Amino acid sequence: MEKWKAFLERKNIVFSAKRYGIEALGAMAQGLFCSLLIGTILKTLGQQIGWAMLVDIGTYAMSVSGPAMAVAIGYALKADPMVLFSLAAVGWAANAEGGAGGPLAVLVIAIVACECGKMVSKETKIDILVTPAVTVFVGVALAKWIAPPIGTAAASFGILIDQATKLQPFWMGIAVSVLVGIALTLPISSAAICSVLALTGLAGGAAVAGCCAQMVGFAVMSYKENGVGGLISQGLGTSMLQMPNIVKNPRVWIAPIVTSAITGPIATCLFHLEMNGAPINSGMGTCGLCGQIGVWTGWLAPSEAAVSRGAVAITPGVMDWTGLILISFVLPAVIAPLICYVCRKLNWVHEGDLKL
Repeated sequence: MEKWKAFLERKNIVFSAKRYGIEALGAMAQGLFCSLLIGTILKTLGQQIGWAMLVDIGTYAMSVSGPAMAVAIGYALKADPMVLFSLAAVGWAANAEGGAGGPLAVLVIAIVACECGKMVSKETKIDILVTPAVTVFVGVALAKWIAPPIGTAAASFGILIDQATKLQPFWMGIAVSVLVGIALTLPISSAAICSVLALTGLAGGAAVAGCCAQMVGFAVMSYKENGVGGLISQGLGTSMLQMPNIVKNPRVWIAPIVTSAITGPIATCLFHLEMNGAPINSGMGTCGLCGQIGVWTGWLAPSEAAVSRGAVAITPGVMDWTGLILISFVLPAVIAPLICYVCRKLNWVHEGDLKL
């Protein structure tokens, strides 16, 4: 047992929720952002302005989302170069075999293939053959074996959330908005979670509401302590910056969470806000305005995941734009500071508690 522990330590293999559930998941979201998400944006923009070259660029970027996710995961797991480069084939196979649930299949399979590759890396004199062979064989074999059921399970769960939100838009609007918003602020990837579940439609709209409530809410209610820099870093970057303050005083989280519980059902019941772009956008909020761009691209050219659930292209009207602006920016900027003001009066939140 001691030898095994020493071997794993030497290979930098750590079986932990932090390594796989935070670091690998977060890296996967970045890989997805740099391929599928940016590709979708460029392709949609090219279609709208009639620039075929931009459409082609976006299409190529979207096509390598599987390899991009797998390589990003390998990077997070500190894979050796030969393992890292071999994961491109693994990611392609897992994403293709996983179908609508491809991202979840890539996450699981890339982790296993990467750790197996790390175990044999630099252990033989023919490393240039052994390491990529083991990594690719394990990864692609698993892709053929378990990716389809993983994809089906993830897609089915996503459909369940979507259908439940349609049937119970008020309560599910609250649940999805609050939970995805919390995930966005925690050191995990809400974007990856939404992508794994292929969260689109009304559920995607509720997720966007929850993420915006956290980001814009924290940004505005902490403006006194953090100024313009804090407003931008949290409002267009991430509310995760507040995690150290949340650990010190969990009550600072009350205002954004309650705000998300308010804006979620407003999004689903009043404005019927749907996010039919790439599912990853559902968990991005106002980060680089990706949530809003996702809603816009979903209006004009719904993603495959959204189309499979009945989404169609629309011409957005005044109500659509009003809902998007209110849910994304105005309501969080008003409601969260008001609730925070009450918390301060109750002596739950003190001066400096939100200082970055």
